[in-house]
Amino acid sequence: MDHLQAIRIFARVVETGSFTQAAQSLAMPNTTVSKWMRSLEAHLGVKLLERNTRRVTVTTDGAAYYERTRFLLSELDDVEATLGRAHGSPRGPLRIDTGGSIASGMLIPALPSFREQYPGIQLQLSVTDRTADLIAENIDCAIRSTANDPALVTQSIGMLRWTTCASPAYLASHGTPTHPNQIADNGHSVVGYFSASSGAIQPLRFANGVEQITLDQIRNDVLVSESNAHLATALAGLGIIHTLDFMVRPAIERGELVPILVEWTREPQEVFVAYPPSRRFSTKVRVFVDWVKVLFGSAEGLAGRDALSR
Repeated sequence: MDHLQAIRIFARVVETGSFTQAAQSLAMPNTTVSKWMRSLEAHLGVKLLERNTRRVTVTTDGAAYYERTRFLLSELDDVEATLGRAHGSPRGPLRIDTGGSIASGMLIPALPSFREQYPGIQLQLSVTDRTADLIAENIDCAIRSTANDPALVTQSIGMLRWTTCASPAYLASHGTPTHPNQIADNGHSVVGYFSASSGAIQPLRFANGVEQITLDQIRNDVLVSESNAHLATALAGLGIIHTLDFMVRPAIERGELVPILVEWTREPQEVFVAYPPSRRFSTKVRVFVDWVKVLFGSAEGLAGRDALSR
């Protein structure tokens, strides 16, 4: 028995949920697929699939075997993609973990260019604001705001600046603060951002040269734990928000939001890409990291030019 071939066929049966569809995708007869599956189960000494006339279901052992072998097949495909005619044309699934703001505000709008350059890569974008365990969850790489996990390889990919803003209607009704302390002193409503895991509310930080101000005792009539919802609250006129500039820049350019306290900025947010050491030589990870460095570098450059134009 060609063990590797049997594993590939088993994976296709699991992914399609059907012997027939697996056979069609592999361009082989149904009987051949069934034969390979019987041989694999006999070799392993466990039942991987439950079959009936209507469908195929995966056993508990089969699901565990699929999860482990899926990773190995992906790694093998990646190794082969670096050799011969496939060099420079990586293929196969690439699982990326990132937060909602980065996903919707930066990655997804730019993904058509990545797909054009690397059509053989199947992107699996896991969007969550929790910190995923890349090694345990078989995630290829993640975009993060920290580099504090010693178990991962981490590279800085850029700096993102912050913006404080509100809707024109809110400012017309409540006034425009010209100093950070006026946010608290004048009773402005700030839509706070809190961590869904810890419940901690993100403070507002400002700096003007050597003077630094942190506001953590402010009026929060509304709190959210997701970046797109944060933007939506500002658009709805619910209050002032303090967020990364790329999230609100399109709305500012359309006149839907107005930046305030532009002379009071905070240190830009450094952004990192992290991946398990086992992905160090992955062609898919390498080309994604190179691409995302250019993407974030462009955003950083635009931010710098915006700052100079103010």
